[in-house]
Amino acid sequence: MKKFLSLFVISTLVSCTILSACGQKQAADSEADVQTEPATITLLNTKSEVNSQIEALAKQYQSETGVTVNVIGVPAGVDAQATLKGYYLSDQMPDIIACEASGFGNWEGLLVDMSGEAWVSRTDAAYKDSTYGVLGFPFTTEAIGLAYNADILNKAGIDPATITGPETMKSAFETLDAKKDELGLTAVVGYCAEPNDVGWSSGNHLMGAYIDSGLARDDTTYIDLLNNGGQYDEERFTHFADMMGLFIQYSDPAILNESAYNDQVLGFASGKYAFVTQGSWIGATMTGDAADAYAAAGNFEVGMLPYAFEDGMDTILTSAPSWWAIIKEGDVEASKAFLQWCSEDSAQKTLVEEAGFISPFTDCKYVASDPFAQVISNYISAGKTSNWHWMDMPEGLGQNSLAFGFSKFATGEVDEAGFIEEMKAITAEWYSKL
Repeated sequence: MKKFLSLFVISTLVSCTILSACGQKQAADSEADVQTEPATITLLNTKSEVNSQIEALAKQYQSETGVTVNVIGVPAGVDAQATLKGYYLSDQMPDIIACEASGFGNWEGLLVDMSGEAWVSRTDAAYKDSTYGVLGFPFTTEAIGLAYNADILNKAGIDPATITGPETMKSAFETLDAKKDELGLTAVVGYCAEPNDVGWSSGNHLMGAYIDSGLARDDTTYIDLLNNGGQYDEERFTHFADMMGLFIQYSDPAILNESAYNDQVLGFASGKYAFVTQGSWIGATMTGDAADAYAAAGNFEVGMLPYAFEDGMDTILTSAPSWWAIIKEGDVEASKAFLQWCSEDSAQKTLVEEAGFISPFTDCKYVASDPFAQVISNYISAGKTSNWHWMDMPEGLGQNSLAFGFSKFATGEVDEAGFIEEMKAITAEWYSKL
């Protein structure tokens, strides 16, 4: 009997051990299955003009890796940071967000340091924070300058290389204005100073010309002055105001103070303006939504002049306009892998040739068909670029406040002297509340 019980116990123990081992193996297999399931991440895209191309990029990544990237688009004119704050408060933050320079401060301590990623060594356009490391992945390079229709200038007998300061700029405007009818121009320049929907153009980009035109990329003289309680260099800003007055004088009144960004770009693409106060990003529209109008105008060659409100200013302003950053609470590893892939050949081909981006990566072998791509490359190779230090203004100062100063000048509510005083008052009040 004892022998039988012993055999029974041994048999039972062996059976339990086998069953236990099988159970553990099944659990391990199940756990392995869960771990190897392709990830799903979300990306916030603030470049609405290329949302379909970014969605195509996400599908391409899924086909190559099995990982799903859901793209959340932000329409033009919508405050992306306010949108993100809404996602954060509702616990629905994307894994990868988009930030301009001033936006990174909203997420202090919440973003992943990507200093160790392989792509960092292949670009000088990453967003770097002195405390938190590399926080931003650059996906394109853009330029701010006075864009022009090279065909129209040629027909008017104007060599753009001679426009190197305020007097030569004024002379060119006068010549073009006198020949408007024969050149088929509606106006010499398409300038839009509407503050509510297009305030980013004047309050950020044109203000950026005052801050950086003609300076070395690391020269922070005028942004430092501005950030020291809202101070201006009196002489430099007066010369800048002279240029803005010239733009107003020769602009198209139909768009000058209207919410008319699309009309502004379409007017330039259609050959109705010799110049337009927008940056290189309009190239995507000219070859996209406005392609028919651009073709009808002869697919003319474009160029870009420095905002030379003082003699000798010979730089355009270039930078990554915004960066992709990874939220610590999201799927960090899957997000890192996606951004690394975005820096490599397969994705760069799509971003450059389909989205029209100008690659910030030194080893990219693709050239965008964007009309402004070669223009920017020429300035970069010549070392004739300044930075975008307007991004270091307090968030909202340009778009939500300074833009209204530009608008008052454009409508005639204030004259040039009044514009200067208005801008001083706006910044003094803004900085007094910080």
